[in-house]
Amino acid sequence: MKTNTTLACSLAALGLAATSQSAGAATATASAPAPEARKPNIIYILADDMGLGDVSAYNPNAAWKTPGIDRLAREGTRFTDAHSSSAVCTPSRYSILTGRYNWRSARKSGVGGGLSEPMLEPKRATVASFLKQNGYTTAMIGKWHLGLDWTRRGGNTSARDKDRTNDGEKKHRRPSGEQAVDYTKPFGGGPTAHGFDYFLGISASLDMPPYVWLRNNRADPSSFPLRQIQGNDDAQKLWRTGAAGKTFAHIDVLPHLANEAVRYVAAQRGDKPFFLYLALTAPHTPIFPTTEFAGRTQTTGYGDFCAQVDAVVNNLLTVIAAKGFDKNTIVIFATDNGCSPSADFKSLAKYNHDPNLGMRGHKADIYEGGHHVPFIVRWPGRVLANHASNELMYQGDLFATCADIIGAKIPANAAEDSVSILPALTGEKPGAPLHEAIVHHSNNGSFAIRQGAWKLILCPDSGGWSQPRPGHAPRGAPPFQLFNLEQDPSEKTNLHKEHPEMVQRLGKLLIKYIRDGRSTPGPAQKNTGGNNWPELAWMKQFK
Repeated sequence: MKTNTTLACSLAALGLAATSQSAGAATATASAPAPEARKPNIIYILADDMGLGDVSAYNPNAAWKTPGIDRLAREGTRFTDAHSSSAVCTPSRYSILTGRYNWRSARKSGVGGGLSEPMLEPKRATVASFLKQNGYTTAMIGKWHLGLDWTRRGGNTSARDKDRTNDGEKKHRRPSGEQAVDYTKPFGGGPTAHGFDYFLGISASLDMPPYVWLRNNRADPSSFPLRQIQGNDDAQKLWRTGAAGKTFAHIDVLPHLANEAVRYVAAQRGDKPFFLYLALTAPHTPIFPTTEFAGRTQTTGYGDFCAQVDAVVNNLLTVIAAKGFDKNTIVIFATDNGCSPSADFKSLAKYNHDPNLGMRGHKADIYEGGHHVPFIVRWPGRVLANHASNELMYQGDLFATCADIIGAKIPANAAEDSVSILPALTGEKPGAPLHEAIVHHSNNGSFAIRQGAWKLILCPDSGGWSQPRPGHAPRGAPPFQLFNLEQDPSEKTNLHKEHPEMVQRLGKLLIKYIRDGRSTPGPAQKNTGGNNWPELAWMKQFK
């Protein structure tokens, strides 16, 4: 597959000018007028490993500006207490599409690889399938990372990669079973099996083989013959050894995804609403800004890569406006988890830049730095403009919000943990928080539950990659961590001894959510793999 390395190429082909500056901003507050006759288009842009502090709308002291994302914030609503379902990417993506907590799936910890089996259950409703049933054209462009059912040669059952619990580990070993995969044959369990009419992208993170362009339900024919490429151990240019398409180049991936998204939007005729899920591969490793962006921020390669992500957003806004879609198109920007240590925090600190914005921990952790993320929604004339909402929410709320917007009913066995955030977007004043509580999850499968200012962590450590690492908490460390985030946003003072009643209350509520198979009103559902959770020893401490 021939790729384009300039973000502006598709815009130029449409006679549009790409720009790194905003094209204007709305400052008036929306008055929530009557909805238009046609259902709105919905575009969900998901960055990969980009921190809250990497967006200048959230961090005025950032070492670089993000004018495209900032424009969304000026013309829409940004949430200041938004969270990914998990502190790592595979499980977070599950929740985004299903409106169900990731730990209800068969995957209880870690992330998948490029050859991992599908995480999505075959009959599980997704945002895409739900919208498709309600008249939408649906497309996904970008990083899937939810597993695929690859065709295996000779019935070999060892074609799946060993699951990875640390997608930042440096390993050059070839994925187990890679030789058993027949890449020329269709695969199952991908986007087109879960409600998307069209898919163009890659199977997993950009540092995980196979490095092959996928279109709909098979590898793109232009990828063949495949070749083997050696991995790279450079912390910022990390990728693993494995199969690659004959012309595949890591540096080309983000521009190609961006251009494909522009082309997709430009091709829409406006006679039918569309849902586009654009899952970017950046600024996750390998950190490869193109020549156009290298040196742009005068900081680090990571900063330049964030600037390139921002340009993707800005160019999409340009084509939306050029097509006359902006008033009837919802654009959402979010990230899949907190910033990764691969960004090199020490180097960024030299520029007084903090991707985690003072929060404790980072990607993989149960602490706020692992899952407290940007979430911005723009819908001109409907969503409050230039507004910051402190409503507690998480990315699984996409499902219920879409249902609320189009006035469709969610089946009882779908979106069990999804709540509509539309009232917060339009300025309605609900009598109570939208969520009773929300649940956080870390790389190693540790839990936390958040209600109001209180956050209970059901482990004595980070649950991820920062100190104290799992299994290395100081001797005698308490089994739980309780923080009041209003008084202690950096999670420094454990209050579990001072507030045992809060520990009990939140612990019991979490157990109820687990055993009910849902956290929203409705009939109880089954978690994939059962509801007993015998591995959660902490449950015994709640009576």
